[in-house]
Amino acid sequence: MRLTLLIPELIWPEPGDTATLGELPCPALSTLLARGTFARSAELDATFDAAVAGCFELDRAAPYAALRLLGEVAGEVTPGEHHWACADPVHLRFHHERLILADGATIGIDEAEAGQLTEALNTYFADIGVFHAAAPDRWYLRLAEAADFLTPPLSAMAGRRVEQQLPEEARTAWLRKLLNEAQMLLHSHAANEARADAGRLTINSLWLWGPGQLPQGLKGDFDSVWASHPLARGLARCAGIACHHTPGSFDDLLGQTTADSRPLVVIDSLLAAVQYEDAEAWRKGMLHLEAAWFAPLAAAVRAGRVTLDLRASSIYGELSWKIGRGDMWRLWKRPQPLQVLAKSLAGSFADSLANSPATSQAGQA
Repeated sequence: MRLTLLIPELIWPEPGDTATLGELPCPALSTLLARGTFARSAELDATFDAAVAGCFELDRAAPYAALRLLGEVAGEVTPGEHHWACADPVHLRFHHERLILADGATIGIDEAEAGQLTEALNTYFADIGVFHAAAPDRWYLRLAEAADFLTPPLSAMAGRRVEQQLPEEARTAWLRKLLNEAQMLLHSHAANEARADAGRLTINSLWLWGPGQLPQGLKGDFDSVWASHPLARGLARCAGIACHHTPGSFDDLLGQTTADSRPLVVIDSLLAAVQYEDAEAWRKGMLHLEAAWFAPLAAAVRAGRVTLDLRASSIYGELSWKIGRGDMWRLWKRPQPLQVLAKSLAGSFADSLANSPATSQAGQA
C-alpha cells in the first residue's frame, strides 16, 4: 500500500509549552518522524485547506467554495458552472482591542437559525446572488457575477485576530458593501435577538473566501480518498476518485483496501483543538492517533506492507515525511520527543521567515 496521510496540526504550535508537549508518549510517531525523509513547503502560510488542495496539485487560490459544496453530504445544491464563494457565519468580538473570530461550529447554530438568516439574506441581496446553508455552520453564496479576491480560509482564522475581512481593492468594493450591509441585517434579525436574549453569541458577520467555479480536468494520484471533511470529499468527487468517510483506525483502513491500493486519508480531528488553544483535547487526540494509527502504521512500514507519505499543515509550514521499509532501519536516526522536534521546527521556520523575499523587502523599506 502507498498511503498518503494528511493530519493538520500534528505539531502543537507552542514549542515552549511543556505542559502540552512534555512527556507525551508517542513513540511510534516519533520513530516515523525521525526515520522519514523530511521536507517543508516553500509556502510559509500553510493552511489545512491549502494542504488538501495541494494533494490535487491546486494552489492556495483554489476555488474552495465550489469544491467544498460538491463534497457536502446532503448534496441538495450542486455547484454546476456557477461561481461560488464560501459565506460562512461567524461571530466577531473585540478582545483586548483586537477583533477575534469565532467560527460557526463553536457558537452552536441550528438548522432553523441558518434557514431564517439565509432566507433574509436572499430577500435583501436578490440581485447579487443566492445564499445557501448546506450545513448550519457552512454557508455559500452563488454569485451573479464572478469575483476574484483572496482571503484566508476560515480554518486559518478561527480563534484568531482579524485584520480585515476583504482586501481593500477597487474590484472588491461591491463585496465590501455587501458584507457591511449583511452585518447590519444580521444584527437586527429576530434570530440573533433571541440568541442575545438567551446569552448566546450572535451570528454577526460572514467570512467570505474561496471564490470560483469547479476546475476542469482535476486529477489526484490516489485510487481512493478517505475523509469526512467536505472539501476533501469534494476534491475527490471532482477528480472522479472513490470517496469514503475517514476510518476509525489504520486496521479499519486495511480491512477495506487492497495491498496495492493508493489511498489518501485525511484526519482533521486535531484542527479545532489548535484553533481554540485546547491543549487537553489536542493531547487526547494525539494519544488516540498514536494507538489507532501510528503504532500499527510503524509496524506495517517496518514489515514492508506500507510506504507512507505523512503530511501536516502547521504554524511551521506545510510539512511532510516519506517513510519506507528501508528508512525504518536507519537506526542512527534516533526518535526525539515531540517538544524537541517542535523547537527545531520553530527555529528553522524563523530562519526561513527571516530569509523570505517578503520579509527581506519589508526590511529594506
